[in-house]
Amino acid sequence: MSKTTRGTQVLGKAKVAFTLHPYEYNPAGERVGLQAAEAMQADPQIVLKTLMAEVDGHPVCVVVPSDGEVSMKKLAAAFGGKSAQMMKPPDAERLTGYHVGGISPFGQKKRVPTVVESDALSHPLVYINGGQRGLLVRLAPADAVAVLGAVVASVMSEG
Repeated sequence: MSKTTRGTQVLGKAKVAFTLHPYEYNPAGERVGLQAAEAMQADPQIVLKTLMAEVDGHPVCVVVPSDGEVSMKKLAAAFGGKSAQMMKPPDAERLTGYHVGGISPFGQKKRVPTVVESDALSHPLVYINGGQRGLLVRLAPADAVAVLGAVVASVMSEG
């Protein structure tokens, strides 16, 4: 497994402090974020998953805790839109240049508006995909927001 990805290069270039955390990726696993949290023996609240969606037909990136579900209504509102929907996996792969299960918000082929769930900022460090299946980076959530130029908003469904 390569330890250098477009995602880790972006973080390095931005001089952000981060550590690499490889884990055993299970291609048959249904919920990649929860599988990563389990493999890392970490609270799912600090292992963030990267999702690709569309708000009013425009691509956006969503970073939320791995045990959470995104509220499409809240997601649309975070970007001042009317409606949101998840992006189809082949479209997400084409847009980001990453494979599903290894999509990182860092170093995507085409930079798109990004939102980070506000709850994530209550933790000193979080894990986010580093740009390939089975590779997480651990960093301060505020650093992730800064590098991504992300909006911080509550986009998770209640309950």
